[in-house]
Amino acid sequence: MRIINGTHKGRVIKVPKDLPLRPTTDFAKEGLFNMLNNKINYDETKVLDLFSGTGHISLEFASRGSNDILAVDKNFKCVGFLKATSKELKLNIDTIKSDVFDFLKNCNQKFDLIFADPPYDLENIPTIHQLVMEKQLLNENGILIIEHGPRTNLETLQGFVQKRSYGNVNFSFFETNEKS
Repeated sequence: MRIINGTHKGRVIKVPKDLPLRPTTDFAKEGLFNMLNNKINYDETKVLDLFSGTGHISLEFASRGSNDILAVDKNFKCVGFLKATSKELKLNIDTIKSDVFDFLKNCNQKFDLIFADPPYDLENIPTIHQLVMEKQLLNENGILIIEHGPRTNLETLQGFVQKRSYGNVNFSFFETNEKS
């Protein structure tokens, strides 16, 4: 795993082999962040990273200047790895070990950007969008990004803006312009 840009640009982080993951490719991650560079000011962006796994997305946001990041994953080893890595790199990333759907149902915070990287074979991926919108978890002009496989189509969901594809990695973008 590699951090692409920011204060830890080029830093390679060794990930334990026993973690249950499918990490986003550097190619896809670079495409995602190139898009975000034109949309957000990292140091003013409150980020929620769902299904965070190793935390590669949280680490990338933190390296680029975001200092209000919450990462949620149900795997104890993944959460422990991200805690240790963020501490080692002196990055401000809070972690919660929880089922993402339970977390969303009980969440009362608002975020500027929510990134979700669920397992591609998860049948209820649209439920992530539904809970985020129902609970109004995005601030005004907030962005929800859901990573998914090529067979998942989220284009009919409220606030859909665009889909970007990088091989088998797809990002669907949703925005809200509603006042909080």
